[in-house]
Amino acid sequence: MNGIKEEEEPPTFEIAVVVPKKKGRRVGATSDCVDVLVTEFQKVGLVVERVPGVSDEFLKLAAPLEVLGMTASYLKIKKPTHIGMDLQFKWEDVNAFVRQPDGSLFSWCERYHFYCHLIHGIVNRSQSNIPLKFDDVEFLWETGEPLLRRLESRGIVKRVFPIHEEAKRKKLIRNWALNWWDCTNQPLDDIYSYFGKKVAIYFAFLGMYTKWMLFPAGLGIISQLFDFGPFQLMVLPVFFISITLWAVLFFQFWKRKNAALIARWQISSSFGADINFDIGHKTQDREWSLLRSTVEFASKVGMEKWKDKEVFQRDEWLGAFLRFRNDAIVILSIICLQLPFELAYAHLYEATASDVLKFGLTATYLFLIQHFTRLGGKISVRLINCETNSSREYRADSLVYKVFGLYFMQSYIGLFYHALLHRNVMTLRQVLVQRLIVSEVLENLWENSVPYLKYSYRKYKVRKNKKREKGSPIGKIQFSSRVEKEYLKSSYSASIGDDLEDGLFDDFLELALQFGMIMMFACAYPLAFAFAALNNITEIRADALKLLVMMKRPAPRSAATIGAWSNIFQFLILMSICTNSVLLVCLYDREGKWKIEPGLAIILVIEHVLLLMKFAFSRFFPSEPAWVRANRVRNVTQAQDVCSRQLLRTISGGERVLHEAPGDGDSVMLMDSILQ
Repeated sequence: MNGIKEEEEPPTFEIAVVVPKKKGRRVGATSDCVDVLVTEFQKVGLVVERVPGVSDEFLKLAAPLEVLGMTASYLKIKKPTHIGMDLQFKWEDVNAFVRQPDGSLFSWCERYHFYCHLIHGIVNRSQSNIPLKFDDVEFLWETGEPLLRRLESRGIVKRVFPIHEEAKRKKLIRNWALNWWDCTNQPLDDIYSYFGKKVAIYFAFLGMYTKWMLFPAGLGIISQLFDFGPFQLMVLPVFFISITLWAVLFFQFWKRKNAALIARWQISSSFGADINFDIGHKTQDREWSLLRSTVEFASKVGMEKWKDKEVFQRDEWLGAFLRFRNDAIVILSIICLQLPFELAYAHLYEATASDVLKFGLTATYLFLIQHFTRLGGKISVRLINCETNSSREYRADSLVYKVFGLYFMQSYIGLFYHALLHRNVMTLRQVLVQRLIVSEVLENLWENSVPYLKYSYRKYKVRKNKKREKGSPIGKIQFSSRVEKEYLKSSYSASIGDDLEDGLFDDFLELALQFGMIMMFACAYPLAFAFAALNNITEIRADALKLLVMMKRPAPRSAATIGAWSNIFQFLILMSICTNSVLLVCLYDREGKWKIEPGLAIILVIEHVLLLMKFAFSRFFPSEPAWVRANRVRNVTQAQDVCSRQLLRTISGGERVLHEAPGDGDSVMLMDSILQ
């Protein structure tokens, strides 16, 4: 019944194609390339709405449910079913497949992929070239050539991008971006349905991280404001132990929540893991046959098997060598180029007495380091393009590790310098306050104001060009269409480029640098956790407004976890155990002789105990809830039962009566279709 209801509802416009606006073009001309493009869109089942803008024309695209379902069947995607198996989607068995949390049949990630296939799958299937015309210029649409690619090469199709759904966008603004009363609570199901997996996982992580941050924030405030008398010397060691155990527990429980979200959203690794979702690129082949016939298996036995093995081994070791080479290049560049630069800045900052000179030195440093890290990111992208990673997400993880190494050196080497070499705790606290308060506030203002300034400047350029075309001053030009306003907004892209990552790279990087700063120097400034908690509460709403108001709707990314950032956060926890142990020694060893017996021995024992407890906790607390494991076991059991019955019926010669079947009515219907 849900499927029938969705079919009756009008399809929602989700994709826009930008083409130049031409006054003298006759609409409906058979050779006009834009009219041909509209006709071809309609032939594949898309609903097209032409929206004139100030300087461009916009083709809004929507796909009825049946078109999406037929496309899913053609692409042979796998979707979860009511019997627990991920089976190849078939439109005729639509009621047997599990729906999304919002009731829709396909997720935004899947629908986006279908749109990509439909609009890029339009090719000239005739036996001859088709003449096209635009702006009195004729060109040919060659046989077998994709139409969109041809128009993009001619500059006729300027851009293809996803557009906001106004009703859902306003609902999210009201219930999420402007809902300050819920603090860390967020409508994660709605975020997943609207933005896709990766954005939803980021906000789930940010919300849980902020909620858990309230404990060390309160502990830090108590340790700074209250005097514990004779037990004052024990305050920092107790705080150090507490926040370390807090961090370890937080990540274990985040893994549990991540597993629960994947189960609730029915995220399957069979779809989207190896797909390039950028419009304008071909999708990669992702279907691997799980069941092979006896004849096919037998043909692989013998020398062919060993030849395939040698090919795989050669590719595996070549890929490992290339990754090792690229990692070595990045590490040596950091040590030989960035480390001396960072140490020179830290030394000059320590030696400079004037606050004005310190301010000028910091401004110069920030200007230079921005260009340095941007250059390092571009070099890392080029190195990764030479690697043989199995998917886009593996390539993105490789980029995260390399670029984080640059930012790690940039963010922490000066703090290590003040803390360990000069042992100047007051300067260390000043730098921490600058980084946590000033830098993060300015960063939030920057990432929200720059997109608005770019948007305003683009509108100004469009108005200026339009007035120049008119040849005489005219009244103020109004942008009446919402799709044109979205087109002028900035894309949600990473600062190092959008080849492998989107804007989530910068958001995760900001969280990782903050986490490392408050954890590795916790004993020097416990109040840092309170500042971080306040910043993160604001960050949730600021990032939500950025995605919903300031920028284009981002294309969905296929990632069900935080990926490489999880390993980076785990690394920062290990680093924090070591650095805080050294900080305690520096704080209690006033003479600098490193002889505070038995205090030094106690600190060393605490360090080793915490390291052991970190690994023990990761084993003691399971990484997924019991109900997720139970559901998976039940689904596997049901899938094995169905496959066993199918195999027995194939062997027995075709009996078609199934006396007992697990699951509900939809499951019975699907199993009957399987046996047919």
